Amino acid sequence: MKKFVKHLLLGLLAIALLDFAIGSSLEHFYFKQDSGFQYRTTYSLNHVKDDLMIFGSSRANHHYVPHVFESELDVSCYNTGRDGTYFFYQTALLKTMLKRHRPKVIVYDFYGSFEYSQSDYDRLSSLLPYYEQHEEIQEVLALKGPFEKLKTLSKIYPYNSLLLNIIKGNMEFNKERSKDFKGYVPLPNVWNNTLEPLKTASEYQFDQNKLKAFEEFIYLCKKNNIELYVVVSPVFYEYESDFSIATCEKICSEQNIPFYDFTKNHAFLRKPEWYADILHLNQIGAKKFSGMIADSLQVNSGHLKK
Repeated sequence: MKKFVKHLLLGLLAIALLDFAIGSSLEHFYFKQDSGFQYRTTYSLNHVKDDLMIFGSSRANHHYVPHVFESELDVSCYNTGRDGTYFFYQTALLKTMLKRHRPKVIVYDFYGSFEYSQSDYDRLSSLLPYYEQHEEIQEVLALKGPFEKLKTLSKIYPYNSLLLNIIKGNMEFNKERSKDFKGYVPLPNVWNNTLEPLKTASEYQFDQNKLKAFEEFIYLCKKNNIELYVVVSPVFYEYESDFSIATCEKICSEQNIPFYDFTKNHAFLRKPEWYADILHLNQIGAKKFSGMIADSLQVNSGHLKK
């Protein structure tokens, strides 16, 4: 029996040492990346110091051109948008950022649903590499499940399924393959199809965690005297109504937050050549749209007046 226990303990020790060695190597190369979407998340959390910040998902990442805002408004700008990230990610990002930097203005590109979706909780895994660095990240990752804290005892766990992206992020060619301009990633494709109707979200039951995360984002902006503008950027489809957009607009109205919905903007609905697909503007459309938002900020922002 003693021999069995001894072998068991030695086996567990070997596993722990192996986990530590492999996990530490993955951690080193993850934070050594200097290009790609993971690098941009690290930069947004730990280094960004710009006065105008763009928040949101892939639509934010591809629709807002920092150079346009900087040239028109004479303000530093960074685009923190990341594909497949929604309420939880945005609020965790802002809470973490505010420990060291307070932007003057935030443009929040709204996209998503206030309905429960397990996939939205699963996507929080993108924040796991930052678990040990930031308490704010630990708070939001607790939403993934009761065993998340226990899982993070493993050094490998935060980097599960990230190996290929870590390798690419450390290679020189990735800077050209995944080139960004202060966070903004242009889409060169041109959409060639005609405008068609699309069935959008009807009424559903709210996920209270999502509502709380969005309302906390608004609260943090107010508390820190940050001007917040919530924008729904253009789409290339027609629809009658969208419950998610209507809910967002209602919350913004109740909180006295400026809300702009461009999904039915005729100028964009007439220009398929401004799109890469029905949800994303290409680099031509993004410059046009950024110019419109910059003009609006120039008129309405009290923090960016020249």
